[in-house]
Amino acid sequence: MSEKQPGRAGGERPEEPSVPDEVWDRFIRDSERDIRASAPKEPSARARMVTERLRQQEARGIEPEGWRTGPAWQEMRKAENRTARRRRLWAIIGVPLAAAVALVAVRPSLLPGDLLGTSSGSSSAGGASPGDVRSAAPLPAETAAPTAAPSAAPGTPTLDRPFAGSPAERYADGAAGIVVPEAKPVGPLGKEQVARALRLTRKLLVGANIDRGTLLGGRPKSALALLDPQQPKMLDDVNSWLREPDAKHDPLRLFSRFDPHEVRLVGDVVKTRGRMTFKAGTRASVVIHADYTFVYPLARADGKSDEVARTIVRRVLDVEVSDPTKYRVTPGRLALLAYDENLSNSACFVYDGFLHPRFDSAAPTASAGATPSGPAIDPYDRSRGLHHSDGESCGSVSRT
Repeated sequence: MSEKQPGRAGGERPEEPSVPDEVWDRFIRDSERDIRASAPKEPSARARMVTERLRQQEARGIEPEGWRTGPAWQEMRKAENRTARRRRLWAIIGVPLAAAVALVAVRPSLLPGDLLGTSSGSSSAGGASPGDVRSAAPLPAETAAPTAAPSAAPGTPTLDRPFAGSPAERYADGAAGIVVPEAKPVGPLGKEQVARALRLTRKLLVGANIDRGTLLGGRPKSALALLDPQQPKMLDDVNSWLREPDAKHDPLRLFSRFDPHEVRLVGDVVKTRGRMTFKAGTRASVVIHADYTFVYPLARADGKSDEVARTIVRRVLDVEVSDPTKYRVTPGRLALLAYDENLSNSACFVYDGFLHPRFDSAAPTASAGATPSGPAIDPYDRSRGLHHSDGESCGSVSRT
């Protein structure tokens, strides 16, 4: 009888392969190592002590110091908070700052002063830089005679910007340009008496050169009310100039007046620049010296043209206020000692009591006065004294 077992498909079944001894030994060693590593171990005495302390703290609601509560964690949280605050601060400041930088990049003239060097020249003592005068700061009050004429100013006057192209765009507006100096006692007059005399002088300048009624050809009532009737003939003479002006009796020597049928004022602003000083007089008095330039923008009264012309008037006058206890004077009134003027861009040898500005587009006519001639003067140059023609020529100006 055969010992062989029948195979499949009529063949014999092969013998199962045996596992090598060295493989089996390695399997046994690895299994024993893994069993020892995974077997539960009894904690040490120190570990049991720490575990018990943590359990008791947890029962009392005390969170133990750990990686989320210890000093290192607290310092890390502080650093994160500072970073978050910086991010929030940048969100608040950074966006508006970026917008401002973009705006200045488009319009550098918005920067104060001339940080980008977009203009040249000096603005000291009446000078003006030739940069964009629309954004330039107003000039400080004039406290001393300028040392030079103001620099050129670019631009052409329009109805919206009637002072464009003129140093006057940086002048003060109207009465704000007449700054009264600080008063102090002079001779027998106390500080308050001198202060009052300075205020009266300011009112005279405003009434004669800025008051709207005066400029439009009306009677300068507020200015006349300040002249002392005790001063021989002065008030009577001025009234006669206004009634019947002529070459020897011209009200323009004291007042700025325009014919409303001929021209109209552009806007509500007259530009003003100058200074006022005072000293002791010879009649127990204070003598006040005023030197001011007034710039008037004008257009034709008929409204058919947008052209703008400017007339510049510079006035220098001395007024006196005497001690009423020693001289026969009217308290609250002024005595005129001297007055002089330059009238720039106004018809020459026309004595009807009005200023007549010249427009560049206007053809010369007989009523416009003589044709300007002689050396040109700068009407904005306040570093020089008043200029007077020889009486036969009509002075010209370098700019208006």
